[in-house]
Amino acid sequence: MTKQRLLNIGFGNYVVGSRIVAIVNPNSSPMRRLREDAKEAGRLVDATQGRKTRSIIVTDSNHIVLSAIQADTVGQRYASEEDEDVAS
Repeated sequence: MTKQRLLNIGFGNYVVGSRIVAIVNPNSSPMRRLREDAKEAGRLVDATQGRKTRSIIVTDSNHIVLSAIQADTVGQRYASEEDEDVAS
């Protein structure tokens, strides 16, 4: 059984790293539509703790996770997690 790594997306919230498909900036119109469509379909997870959404994480189950951490920061955390997996 493989160990699943959790990715910290801020404020005590975590996502399973192997389930992430994309980490995107929420400021474009297509990303706003993606968020609204997910909300209507019941696939939206808001992990911002009431703060401004700074990144959108898309999972392989088609869920959309909102985070208050910058997309670049989440991406760096994800990349360092991948590096740890390769090293071990």
